[in-house]
Amino acid sequence: MCQKKPSMLLAGIGALGVVFGDIGTSPLYTFKTVLDMTGGDNAHTIYGVISLLIWTLIVVTTIKYAGFAMRIDNDGEGGILALMALLGVKRNKRPLIVAAGLFGAALIYGDGAITPAISVLSALEGLNIVKPALQHYVLPLTVLILLALFAFQSQGTARIGRAFGPIMAVWFITMAILGIWGIVQHPAILGALNPYYGLAYLLHSGGTGFLVLGGVFLCVTGAEALYADMGHFGAGPIKLAWSGLVFPSLVLNYAGQGAIVLAGAPTTGNIFYRLCPASLTLPLVILSTIATIIASQSIITGAFSMTRQAIQLGWMPRLKVSQTSEEGYGQIYVGAVNWLLMLVTIGLALGFRKSDNLAAAYGIAVSATMLMTTMLLFIAMREIWKWRLAASAIVAGLFFVVDASFFASNMTKLLDGGYVPLLLALLVYGVMYVWHRGIVALAMRLTEDPVPVDTFLDELTQTGVARVPGTAVFLTRAQATTPPVMQLYVKHTLALHKRVLAVTLDIASTPYIAARDRLALSEIGPNFWSITARYGFMERPDMPALMAQIATHGCPIDPKKLTYFIGMEKIVAREGPHRVPRLIRAIFTVMLRNCTRVTDYLRIPAHQVVDIGRQVSI
Repeated sequence: MCQKKPSMLLAGIGALGVVFGDIGTSPLYTFKTVLDMTGGDNAHTIYGVISLLIWTLIVVTTIKYAGFAMRIDNDGEGGILALMALLGVKRNKRPLIVAAGLFGAALIYGDGAITPAISVLSALEGLNIVKPALQHYVLPLTVLILLALFAFQSQGTARIGRAFGPIMAVWFITMAILGIWGIVQHPAILGALNPYYGLAYLLHSGGTGFLVLGGVFLCVTGAEALYADMGHFGAGPIKLAWSGLVFPSLVLNYAGQGAIVLAGAPTTGNIFYRLCPASLTLPLVILSTIATIIASQSIITGAFSMTRQAIQLGWMPRLKVSQTSEEGYGQIYVGAVNWLLMLVTIGLALGFRKSDNLAAAYGIAVSATMLMTTMLLFIAMREIWKWRLAASAIVAGLFFVVDASFFASNMTKLLDGGYVPLLLALLVYGVMYVWHRGIVALAMRLTEDPVPVDTFLDELTQTGVARVPGTAVFLTRAQATTPPVMQLYVKHTLALHKRVLAVTLDIASTPYIAARDRLALSEIGPNFWSITARYGFMERPDMPALMAQIATHGCPIDPKKLTYFIGMEKIVAREGPHRVPRLIRAIFTVMLRNCTRVTDYLRIPAHQVVDIGRQVSI
């Protein structure tokens, strides 16, 4: 046990910089936003708001995510896509579950665009307190920092990632100290730990209490990361970091902000910085800016990881995914996602100009994702934990009421900017739907009228097709039947290599596949090998590495002397009732034409590839 503690502690420190960046910087803007919505700073309001903030952290983050969601994993991986794959794919294909999971994932992209903008803006707004004349520089500096942040992504984050955890540890400790300093000025604020104050405020403040929930919810934006990043650190280190440092620091800081307001501190400007002595405000602004950059980095990296998962599961076009470090599988860069996020993020910063304005657009996407996660958790309680219906309904029902209340309150901000993340999510979901619909139609069309291998080999002999030296590799979706690309090649060349490998890549609904379970191969005809290679949705297939592994399993090949035959499809309209609608087909055609070449995605050496064009009607 003693030997495990240091590794647990180090992993927990590492999690501080990756998992808790978003939720850890929320005190910069949350209490100020809520106070502006209440329109008052009397004791009843302050006690009620602080109580709501603390108990939202307890119910949503500590109980729902750390206590329940993190106990359900897909072979160690968490997050809404992994949960969707576990419940909607592993346990038979269920379109409603898949749709809920995909839309929840699409909503996270909206969060990914807003988080960097609101975080950096809120941090730099501390310059207004240092010197009001600096207010005009906040927006330009925000844009410059965001530009630098996104431009840096292609270099990878392996080196700076080592510093993320310690820096965030300093940030959380600083927040705790500031909070304690505030509490000392009005110790009675600790009474807000009693949930009575939060409930009393909701019940006796009329419609204002309901509207305030939308602002209160900002304190748990980023809670989904506890679950989504579980595969990187494990549940233990994340829970240790949350309960040992993050949660206490957040509670102390929110209580401290409430205390200084009760003690008479002005509520103009950013209340977070009122906790700090004037002489230390500038250093705190610098630390806050660094913390928000780290928080933004975590969100961007999360978007990269989720994109790769969606590609592997067949719900997004192939995009170029670059591994930026050998130290960790999660160190990747997806250029298309990076630059699109940059354009949207900077556009949001320029459009909303202040963190207070941007807060109106924040929350809808995250609350909707949490609501869908709760629905999936209910199914997991029933099917994985085998809970009785009553127990599952009570626990999930509690989470549902909380999540639905936050979502409904956030929806009141729809016309004030809340439509932005929803539009982004609908756009991403549309891309996922069109790509998957097109890929499924294409696969079904290519596997129509399968030709048995025995029949095909007999026809080769009867027609006198020449067998030339060498080994040909044909990628195919059709297992145990003749690959369509091979039929097309033989038809036009009247020749075929002496040894043939028909390779099918199967992406499983689990994140990783053990090496011993990777391959299934058999010689189904003379020198005709049928090979199935299985990969998890967090893995990237590598054909040269796969061929090297095949050579050790009894298949006599030289990986450096292979010829890969790849089909290049041209999509045309199909006649009949089963054709894909025109608009979907047109968009899918554009996606297929512009996605990363399969040879690049599979790392196949260009000098070993032969492209074969074919026309496919869908």
